[in-house]
Amino acid sequence: MNRLAKETSPYLLQHAQNPVDWFPWGKEALDKAKAENKPILVSIGYSACHWCHVMEHECFEKEDVAEVMNRFFVNIKVDREERPDVDAVYMDAVQAMGVHGGWPLNVFLMPDGKPFYGGTYFPKNNWLRLLNAVNTGFKNSQEELQKSADGFTQNMLFKDSVKYGLEPESQIFTKEDLQVMAYKLADTFDDVWGGFQRSPKFPMPSIWAFLLRYIHETKDERLLNHVKLTLNRMAIGGIYDQLGGGFARYSVDGEWFCPHFEKMMYDNGQLVSLYSEAYSLTGEALYKEVVYETVAWLKREMTSEEGGFFSALDADSEGVEGKYYVWTKDEIEAILGDEAEAFCENYQVTAQGNWEYGVNILWKYEPTLNEQFKGQIAKLNTIRNTRIRPGLDDKILCSWNALMLKGLVDAYRVFDDENFLTLAVQNAHFIKDKFLVGEQLMHSYKNGETKIQGFLEDYAALIDAYINLYQATFDEIWLHYAEKLSLYTYQNFWDEEDGLFFFTDKNAEELIARKKEIFDNVVPSSNSIMARNLYTLGLILEREDFLALSKLMLSKMKNLLLKNVDYLTNWACLATQMLSKTPEIAIVGKDSLTFRKQFDQHFFPNKVLSGTATISKLPLLENRSAKEDETLIFVCYDKTCQLPVKTVVEAWEQIGK
Repeated sequence: MNRLAKETSPYLLQHAQNPVDWFPWGKEALDKAKAENKPILVSIGYSACHWCHVMEHECFEKEDVAEVMNRFFVNIKVDREERPDVDAVYMDAVQAMGVHGGWPLNVFLMPDGKPFYGGTYFPKNNWLRLLNAVNTGFKNSQEELQKSADGFTQNMLFKDSVKYGLEPESQIFTKEDLQVMAYKLADTFDDVWGGFQRSPKFPMPSIWAFLLRYIHETKDERLLNHVKLTLNRMAIGGIYDQLGGGFARYSVDGEWFCPHFEKMMYDNGQLVSLYSEAYSLTGEALYKEVVYETVAWLKREMTSEEGGFFSALDADSEGVEGKYYVWTKDEIEAILGDEAEAFCENYQVTAQGNWEYGVNILWKYEPTLNEQFKGQIAKLNTIRNTRIRPGLDDKILCSWNALMLKGLVDAYRVFDDENFLTLAVQNAHFIKDKFLVGEQLMHSYKNGETKIQGFLEDYAALIDAYINLYQATFDEIWLHYAEKLSLYTYQNFWDEEDGLFFFTDKNAEELIARKKEIFDNVVPSSNSIMARNLYTLGLILEREDFLALSKLMLSKMKNLLLKNVDYLTNWACLATQMLSKTPEIAIVGKDSLTFRKQFDQHFFPNKVLSGTATISKLPLLENRSAKEDETLIFVCYDKTCQLPVKTVVEAWEQIGK
């Protein structure tokens, strides 16, 4: 047993029995490397990572490999989900070396922590050769390696504004700019299977969220049809768990058929938001079913007794990827009897198997509803629940919880289901009580212990979720916390010189480089989320300082957005919002929440809502009141309000909808 036995991360605990003398990331390991003048091996992964498990089994569990690693290196194991700051620094370095990044990520550092070589997965013989080669190089050419490491580190210290030419643009986005971005995305659409012409395929929720907003502004039928095609194909594909709800991280093929079976909280939180929004625009019953099934999975399998949401389910069970989820036709026929034929036809089950080793991944070619087969699904789930389950990563991360919290609130606002709100409010209080320590957020929670200082992703995602929760409930406590956290973020993460936020708190552990996150990926960048937060809060609270920061951040991104929108679509959502004036809707009176529900029945993302049943000191509500038996709606733009009206229909007329 090594030092990882004292950790709480399931990923680190998976390696606690390795013969490798692993250290967790921290001062002890870094000091040891300097004192003994040894190179450092940092191996980074996460608990649901299939190839991380493979490399552990082939390499880190082997005595002969461990002997070489322990003799020549100080070995550090990192959970990338607990330490995204460490992962970002060394992933950036490896990519600068010309290596395609991924996990497991294995990086060799000089004793001062600067990287000089790295890669991803290595089979045993290759790994042993590499270990010996690195050791020889370090012994014979330490000075040259140090120069190389200094160079890679220096490259990481360039300001993002310099690296990407981010200069504020005085001209705000135009309709033509948005069209350029939308049609640049459309250039590589897969018109048969949805998404883009590539594999593997990742859901990328912010891309479809941007296109929904662009479609709402332009009524572009071609783009709407493609978004619907994509959401349909994902919902009926193998990437979606047809029996239990919830999405896998990605599809290894171009047809959304074969998932990489791990289920991540961050994907599912965003996809609950996306499918809820898409339903409010299209009314597609399939999208409602996806939301309800995914939330049922969340509540059933991923929610702690305290109200937190666990991080992930593993891709593997019994050491085999996907074993928990796949079926032979014989198994299904034995369980369903006469009902098997129709089920197998609908879910593409064949006697020879539609995947490898004669087994079937359940998927649908046409967008039928699972509701039609609920009896058969219940029977299969009864049997599936007796199987050995995939491993659960039961650490609870602030940022990922916030993404799901926002998803639940979005679902509540669209479907008006109190069960969604109950789960959301429970989680909102859990985050407040467990992660907020004084003015600071923490990042990770498990077994009653909160640890690791919060990153920008934690603040950004939670502020976003709390703003949304306020607009759904008009409970001002959530708006108060959103403002308080935003002020802390500005004071401790803002880079005045670059006009963007750092990923790490100025009071946090100092790494070899202090990074910024500006590109939207599977999860939107923390800077783009903060820019949107500041815009929304600026309107609700009438804070010109927040609005000015948001506009500055977006203006710096304009040229990059027009050239490379693929990984900047959450920024593009903000650009769409700023293109036309945002209605600030204030609702005062006993039916304020009822009217809020009526506003949320239609897809209209470019609005902010404030409300009170009585009186409030919020800027949009202050000095506004209604008679005891009435409710008034004020539609405002730029601090100027139109005459109050008494129905949502009249308010929509004032807005021009």
